[in-house]
Amino acid sequence: MNELSYKNWSAMSDKALIEQFGAFVKHHRLRQNKTQQSVAEEAGISRSTLSLLERGETVTILTFIQVLRVLDQLHIMDVFRIEESISPIALAKLEKEKRQRAGKQRPENPEKSEW
Repeated sequence: MNELSYKNWSAMSDKALIEQFGAFVKHHRLRQNKTQQSVAEEAGISRSTLSLLERGETVTILTFIQVLRVLDQLHIMDVFRIEESISPIALAKLEKEKRQRAGKQRPENPEKSEW
């Protein structure tokens, strides 16, 4: 992203994180050569709300998402995707239960012999 991408995010204050969000929005808005007014209108927010976001002031997460959508930056939400993973032990158990070889097909109703 920029020079802060190497920092330890958990060591940053909440205010510093919000300022980084604002810097991200401003950077991508300027890269796309869009005015605050045009982005705000597309996002359905006021220009002053976008200005607050870019300055690192508190805005709602909905506002942030609306602006990301306008700037075509929703891909950053991928970090919040929840993917179920299977433990190695459970995977080993499933592998053990798999058939290892094929056998002859047996008739469903075998005829009983008189023996």
